[in-house]
Amino acid sequence: MPVVKLSSKGQITIPKQVRDALRLDTGDRLSFLVRDDGVIELRPEKGDLRDQYGMLSCRGELVEVERMDEDAAEAAAESFEESVEK
Repeated sequence: MPVVKLSSKGQITIPKQVRDALRLDTGDRLSFLVRDDGVIELRPEKGDLRDQYGMLSCRGELVEVERMDEDAAEAAAESFEESVEK
């Protein structure tokens, strides 16, 4: 288990093993959750989905949600039929 030392400014260095396990990178934000049983959880802050707006571009045709639902239902039915035939 990694051990760290608290600096006079209240800072710690998070060991590489822990950073890797949490998939942390420079500039990432962390939150601390103090539980009722005294255990403290360190969690990476996940960004709001709205922060990702515009990150991806559309290369194909735009499809209505209803059509996606229909296509998904059709694919599920075909998959089911194939599994029953085997």
